[in-house]
Amino acid sequence: MCDTGRIHQEIEEGISRVMDQGASYADVRFHPEDVSESLVMYDGNLENNETLQQSGLGVRVLWGGAWGFAASSDLCRIGECFARSLANARTAASLVALPLDMGRMSPHRSAFASPVEIDPFSVPVGERVGLLRRMDEQISEDWIQRRIVAAATQKKTVQFWNSEGTFVEKKLTNVFGTIMIMAADKDGQMQRRSHDLYTRGSGTRGWEMIADDELFGGHAQRVKRELADLLPAEALDHGRRSVILLPGQAWLQVHETIGHPLELDRILGYELSYAGGSLVTPNDIGTLRYGSEKLNVSSFGGIANSPGSFGFDDDGTPERDYMLIDKGILVNVLSSRAMVNEVNEVAGRQVVRESGGAARASSFYRAPLERMTNVNIVPGDDGTLEDIVASTEDGIIVDTPTSWSIGSNREHFHFGCEIAWEVKNGRRTRVLRNPTYQGHTVEFYNSLDAVGDASTWRVHQVENCGKGEPNQIMQLGHGVPVIRFQNVESGEKE
Repeated sequence: MCDTGRIHQEIEEGISRVMDQGASYADVRFHPEDVSESLVMYDGNLENNETLQQSGLGVRVLWGGAWGFAASSDLCRIGECFARSLANARTAASLVALPLDMGRMSPHRSAFASPVEIDPFSVPVGERVGLLRRMDEQISEDWIQRRIVAAATQKKTVQFWNSEGTFVEKKLTNVFGTIMIMAADKDGQMQRRSHDLYTRGSGTRGWEMIADDELFGGHAQRVKRELADLLPAEALDHGRRSVILLPGQAWLQVHETIGHPLELDRILGYELSYAGGSLVTPNDIGTLRYGSEKLNVSSFGGIANSPGSFGFDDDGTPERDYMLIDKGILVNVLSSRAMVNEVNEVAGRQVVRESGGAARASSFYRAPLERMTNVNIVPGDDGTLEDIVASTEDGIIVDTPTSWSIGSNREHFHFGCEIAWEVKNGRRTRVLRNPTYQGHTVEFYNSLDAVGDASTWRVHQVENCGKGEPNQIMQLGHGVPVIRFQNVESGEKE
């Protein structure tokens, strides 16, 4: 086992060595601690108890305008990792059409830690399972056919060095939770109702979140009541109507049709072979009317209580608070340092001024990609859910995704939801099952005509956003209020 002091010294020596050999930039991410645990209760039984621990380091070298990357969990052979990374960069440089450039960033020494009251890994497993079992008892009824209660915890330390003299240490903690119940409706079709642990946007990120009834366990009775209402309900008829998205559905709408298409590597075509591209082109940045004047979207790294808050990205760039869409106009994108130079070259002008701090890697053995941070719709001035319902003549309120289908460039979409409530002449009337809605992204957001106030805004935690080849699973957050769209095609044609 190599001691920490020796590891740090070899990292610094390795960076100096590859720079002396002609690299234009180099960085290292060392993960001395990276642990995650998943607990799943299925119908009252502990179905899954899985713990994953890993440690190692990843080395990136920029040489001749091309990246080389290598990683190792053998911390006694760090020099070999640098040599492989440099060799990979030299090989890749022969294929480069547009050389990458990291630009310049002032060196800094910084630290970030997720705010935590109770380290989730300090809580005995028996105590954690006991809490989930008590939650399972709260959702158990004879008429409920399936029950799931799950909790996932993560803790990670990342130390980052680069050839500019920057050193950053991050200590990140995440906690996720889900309750779900299922039963057959009057036609024998399985229906479900669920609740995910959410955040208020402030507070702490430890085990205390799971234990907070307002955020998690206290929703058991509501979930049971709403599932009971679903079982005898009629299905949503096809038609065009107003659609009101609660935060439990709005987060995925934002995730799939704003967050992903604004990732700069997608805009430049790097994800086409796997996760798709983007409806946005480089020259759309600063000019495209993405939505109505009601649409204001931020990348807001300052949300304390979110898995999308990490202090510094994996380029060492401080996480920023900035607008992506301002009064409906696309003004910025999710970016990393190297991609800023490339998109400006492709556009033939400066369309992105600086990195958005969105370079993120899921582990030490994966290279950073452009990933969502906290992509949020800024609260508006159209009041509460009740205020928005009162001004709706013919519409539905929908919550919680069950299915989704997204165009390869995020240009159109189709969502299925767990539940809908009909709205007629400013009043909720009845519950409807199997609700769906669909649209074309830009047309849809231009139909946005109501955005709820801060009282309707909450942060939904995303535990498993996948992207990249090889695939990387990332965690992030979306702060969203209640939002309403007009003349939306909803319900399925017979």
